[in-house]
Amino acid sequence: MRRDYFELDVYNVDWVETNDPPRKPTVEIDFYGPEEMLYERLMSADGKLLSASETDVAFRLQESLDDPDATGVVAVTNRLTGDFLLELNETAADVLRFVQAAREYGKSADEDGRYRVEISIDGENVVTYEKSTLLVYDADGSLLRRESLIPSGVEL
Repeated sequence: MRRDYFELDVYNVDWVETNDPPRKPTVEIDFYGPEEMLYERLMSADGKLLSASETDVAFRLQESLDDPDATGVVAVTNRLTGDFLLELNETAADVLRFVQAAREYGKSADEDGRYRVEISIDGENVVTYEKSTLLVYDADGSLLRRESLIPSGVEL
């Protein structure tokens, strides 16, 4: 599936810099390709939409994190099979800002999930995931623990 079929927007991240009350960071991923392609990837073997616990979110850098213009790939995968559900290009600075907002939100929230992922097709919501983990990898595939969002008590 082509990465240019996807558009990513983030919400509720500015409060970290403005000291406003915390709000759950949300990433909205909208798909503008053949509808059946995305549905096929989002379905489990039993024909139901994958749940949040059956998916993982990660960001893989394509350049060094030291590069101010570094970009990478945001990926949502099927946790059971490892298959990519979707991938799209994004700047590292934007992703790391989102991770920081989710980390700060997690310090004050007493609900499930540090952030929300909403996946839509042409603006119509298909599935929403409440997530607590977002793994960040360097260009060589090594986990960057300090930049990742890993809940306490989780061993990788």
